[in-house]
Amino acid sequence: MPRFSLYLHIPYCHAKCPYCDFNSHAATQWPEAEYTDALIHELDHYAAQPEWQGEVGTIFFGGGTPSLFAPESIARVLAAVRRIWPLNSGQPADSADPTSAYRPLPTASCPEITLEANPGTITLDKLRGFRDAGINRISFGVQSFNPRHLKTLGRIHDDQEAIAAIHFARAAGFDNINLDLIFAVPGQTLEEWQADLRTAIALAPDHISAYNLTFEEGTAFYTMRAKQQLTQAPEEIEVAMFTRTQDLLGAAGYAHYEISNYAPPGRECRHNLNYWRGGAYLGVGAGAHSFCHIPVPGRRWSDEKSPTGYIQKVNTHGHARVYAEALADSQAQGEFVFLNLRLRDGFEARAFAERFGVDFVSAFPHAAELQRDGLLEANASHWHLSERGLMLADSVFATFL
Repeated sequence: MPRFSLYLHIPYCHAKCPYCDFNSHAATQWPEAEYTDALIHELDHYAAQPEWQGEVGTIFFGGGTPSLFAPESIARVLAAVRRIWPLNSGQPADSADPTSAYRPLPTASCPEITLEANPGTITLDKLRGFRDAGINRISFGVQSFNPRHLKTLGRIHDDQEAIAAIHFARAAGFDNINLDLIFAVPGQTLEEWQADLRTAIALAPDHISAYNLTFEEGTAFYTMRAKQQLTQAPEEIEVAMFTRTQDLLGAAGYAHYEISNYAPPGRECRHNLNYWRGGAYLGVGAGAHSFCHIPVPGRRWSDEKSPTGYIQKVNTHGHARVYAEALADSQAQGEFVFLNLRLRDGFEARAFAERFGVDFVSAFPHAAELQRDGLLEANASHWHLSERGLMLADSVFATFL
């Protein structure tokens, strides 16, 4: 049976971070029971669709702040998923054929089920509840261990709460923990970023995501920068922080497997690997996105962003789709390439040909030019970014869109 990943969006937050461009909504209270009911109702709707008759390979609760919800609510959703679909513990969506070149995820002894958590919203008992509910991977939005930068980023937790959260997670039985960190925060020095990395390493998480701060249109930071109330870090500082991240995390055993992600072998985020490999995923919840590449070249859609509107639409129609798009061949091919190029291993040319029925270089003749310019590298089977291409990744990706 075909396999796919399942994403569940919980949009509520205590406060909207000024850099955040995700579909999140600040609230002091939220209709948890009604929203949980809507998620389950939407899951039941898709269970009847022919393209979602396979197995679920990974599950991810994202937000917003999913850790605001009670473990009992998360358990209800996971019980519904298990009622509707079998959960697969081996290879991911799109790799049922063992002879296929398309094998994006490592094997695992159980399905990866992730929940994003804000350190300021959890307790040891709550983490134990999430573990009992079926969550086996926890992802903490730490962002920094520096009090000054946490304040700049609008985080509701402090550095000690962030450190305690990791210890609580271990005590609760989690053996797969991710930490999100952000660098190039306005006013941050290279030494301060190095201190954040060293603190993270000392806590021994199983995975570290280290993101360069971006100023996305529509965010408070974007407006503040436009009004010169905030100064973006100079490019040379961003580059220095990026290379320092590679050096320190690499020396500590965290392989740089994707532009912003580091993990020991076997601890890569299987859910995100499915995204980067162009696998199918079903998103439910306010503003959630879905993608299905059958039939080729694929199609995608997204849900109503307003949590209230989402609940109303699901209760009326069984789903909350407000946008849908059928991809053109060139569009799907380009997106497959730039997503896969985010991975340090890149992609196998045979996988591209299997998906689209055309040779990669025939579809994108300029790849040879990128190779001559030292931005792409190719061996007998794979294409991937060079070290120079990694520094200019956005410019390389743009050539495929």
